[in-house]
Order: sequence, then structure tokens, then C-alpha cells
Amino acid sequence: MFSGEKIKFRKLVPADAESYHEWRNDFSVMRSTSPYLDLYSSMETEEFVTMISTSANAKSYMIETKENEKPIGVVSLINLDFKNRSAECVIDIGDKSMWGKGIGFEAMSLLVHYAFSELNLHRLSLQVFSFNQNAISLYEKIGFKVEGQSREALYRDGQYHDVILMGLLKDEAKLETN
Repeated sequence: MFSGEKIKFRKLVPADAESYHEWRNDFSVMRSTSPYLDLYSSMETEEFVTMISTSANAKSYMIETKENEKPIGVVSLINLDFKNRSAECVIDIGDKSMWGKGIGFEAMSLLVHYAFSELNLHRLSLQVFSFNQNAISLYEKIGFKVEGQSREALYRDGQYHDVILMGLLKDEAKLETN
């Protein structure tokens, strides 16, 4: 359930703030995933990681390599709604040396499989910046469909960009583990 070919998940804990702090303060990492580019103090990151790792309506996991258990990113299901069986997906691959190696696809596939098979969710959603074509292609490969967009909702690199809203229903997921 929490292990793939190259990676595995483990529960995100407050002690993970140190790894996350490095990624959170790297603009090249957060440029494509966070609407807020800023420099954060260690204390601010500790508070943030504690908040997301202990939230009652979220499940957050550290992504580690299977080879050496090195932390390389974070995945989360946020805004968990068990009545309507839905959640929003979030992913950050913080270790830039792991970019372009299929880690994002494997991590999202594991997260989607967990959400549908273990949590019995019916619907997943996510938000992605319109300039992040690699992520959009990855999500579409898993089966996510564009459901809308927030026009010019993000100001980045001197211009406005749309935020694309995507959704996936359980019976639409394109997973090898189905």
C-alpha cells in the first residue's frame, strides 16, 4: 500500500521539519507548487509541519527512497471529507536530484491507490499552475480531468497565470494496481 518500485511513504512527523525546511526555502522547488514564495524561519516551518502532520482532516506522508530511506518529498490528502468521500491531493518532490525520474508519477499513483482502495474515497481533486505542463501531463496520465480554471489567479515571474482545477473519480483512475 505505501511502497512502490522506487519509493515508500511513511507518516509525516514534526521531526521532518528539518528536511521540509530546506525544500520550502528553495524557490526552484516551490515555484511550481506553492502560491506563496517566501523565506521561512525554522520555527515557522516547524509550526507548519506540526500543523499538517497532526491535522484531523488531512493525511500527510514523507516520500522516501526505498534504497536508502532518504526523504525526497511529501504527499498529502487534505480537506478530507468522509461524508462526501473526497479529498484534495498535494505533492512536492523537494529533492531536485530526483526530478525527471518518475518519482512524481509513482508517488501520485500510490496516493491515489491509497485514497480509493483503503480510504474508500470516491473523488480526488487538485490544483496545478498552468505553466507546470509536466505536472498536468502526469495527472492526466493517472486519469485526472480538467474541471475548470481560476483565471490569472497566480502572479509568478512577472506575469499572471491560471490555476487549473483537476478532478478524478474512482472509476476513472488509470492505475496498474487497480
